[in-house]
Amino acid sequence: MNKKIKTAAVDHLFEAVLTLESAEECYAFFEDVCTVNELLSLSQRYEVARMLRGKKTYLEIAEKTGASTATISRVNRSLNYGNDGYDMVFARLNKEDQSE
Repeated sequence: MNKKIKTAAVDHLFEAVLTLESAEECYAFFEDVCTVNELLSLSQRYEVARMLRGKKTYLEIAEKTGASTATISRVNRSLNYGNDGYDMVFARLNKEDQSE
């Protein structure tokens, strides 16, 4: 974990996020907290990560998401050398899909 982001304010934000119980609540909260562009950037990075894990090429990802190759490379670096946050979420979502 990056010590630069470990602050009381970030802790409070994450505690708030953990109280959200539905997609609708997420929409309401994140629309208040983020600008439209910030939220679209976050969702784009997530989609890039999902597609990279799905073995899509940079070209396919750029065409589908509109992400730059620099963004795709940064996300790829996070997937390969980061804190495994994306993979943790992907595994949990995959587990939920299998149990339905």
